[in-house]
Amino acid sequence: MSQLNVKSEATQNPRVTWEGCSVLLDINDGDRLVFARLTAGSTLKIGNKNYSLRPLIGCPFGSVFQIEYGKDGSALCRVFPSEEGLCNNAEEKGDCQLMDESKDNRALVDNNKAQSLSSEDIDEMRRQGAKGDEIIEALIANSTTYDKKTLFSQEKYRLKKQKKYAPKVLLRRPFARSICEAYFKKYPARIGYLRVDALSLMLSMANVTANLDVLVMDMVGGLLTGAVAERLGGMGYVCNTYVGNTPHPMDIVKIFNFNNEIYKRIVRASLDDLCLGQAEISEKIDQHDNGIEDDSKVQNSSVNMEALHLAEHDIDLDPQTSVSEVSQMCKAPKPGEKASEEAIKLWRRNGFSCLIIAAPDSDAWSLAKDLVPLLSYSAPFAIYHQYLQPLATCMHNLQREKMAISLQISEPWLREYQVLPSRTHPCMQMSAIGGYILSGTRICSNQQTPSSKE
Repeated sequence: MSQLNVKSEATQNPRVTWEGCSVLLDINDGDRLVFARLTAGSTLKIGNKNYSLRPLIGCPFGSVFQIEYGKDGSALCRVFPSEEGLCNNAEEKGDCQLMDESKDNRALVDNNKAQSLSSEDIDEMRRQGAKGDEIIEALIANSTTYDKKTLFSQEKYRLKKQKKYAPKVLLRRPFARSICEAYFKKYPARIGYLRVDALSLMLSMANVTANLDVLVMDMVGGLLTGAVAERLGGMGYVCNTYVGNTPHPMDIVKIFNFNNEIYKRIVRASLDDLCLGQAEISEKIDQHDNGIEDDSKVQNSSVNMEALHLAEHDIDLDPQTSVSEVSQMCKAPKPGEKASEEAIKLWRRNGFSCLIIAAPDSDAWSLAKDLVPLLSYSAPFAIYHQYLQPLATCMHNLQREKMAISLQISEPWLREYQVLPSRTHPCMQMSAIGGYILSGTRICSNQQTPSSKE
């Protein structure tokens, strides 16, 4: 596990950063979102300069950093908001709100003559060690039109100067919600346009809780696998399956900063290995349907099928059997290693506790017809797709084959609002759709266990 730079539980505090951990850097209140790994030599580019991330090591998540200038140059320094400053700003905003009704921006002319402070003066202030907030206050004091602007225009002016002269960096902890929001904002195609409300709805519909064996078809970069492992909390297994010989990439899992115990519970298994047990059962059923004249052979086949049928229901009779036996037989693989043969045999016999599919580039029904039979009876499943029609076709086929009940297609809807005094409204730039989710419960098919001839 040395290549993952993960510390042991005894020395790792999940609320404080450490050297080698992954962090999410929020620059200027969501203006930029950057994933970074904290090392002694890692840097962050803000503007035209690179700043070392060494000051971020050992700080709690949620800390705010700001660029400060000194004799030795500029560097990221942690800032602590003062209560007096917050109270003064609240009082000033309250007083300005009453006077704002008589102001407007009609008489303002943008001719680049309102600011008397030149760039040479700003550079001199930086050489003398002036902080970014002091430069902003000097710009406001030397502006001839600032007092004539409305409160809304003043806030826009201050925010614009703050991004340029005093950029702030918020240190955020990467977990399922923050990672999904960051990727949806920067690279939505890499996660199949999976929005955070759709991700949370999938986990709830699949009933992902501790002490479960979850089967995952993850084609969204590992985001779904990491979200399931985060909810399990090291109690249960996440089996990431794939079609063919090449596993799907799951690089996003490394951003979650999981400890060793959780990494051991993330394994891989190909669909061919998991479907081997189902093929054996189907072959025995076909042999019986073709007609076997020997009564003794029919009785033996019936006994074997009943034993296999009871073995499939072991997880229903004793839910703790699967977890305890897997814990005893499985070795401790690295995240994404192939599952052991003992674990695969147990999953063939008992079935998985739930199933989640996120494969935007594949046909939903072609995957569901192979993966749903791997579940134990009465196990829930959830299938995500960016478009509605593939899920509608999959739902119709599941109903026709009598493989599942309680089938429904859900469309999550999320709207973000800007809540400010006298200007509360929905955000102008937001996603119109978050995809669709097909959920249901697996049932026993109409193919019954063959009985012996009387």
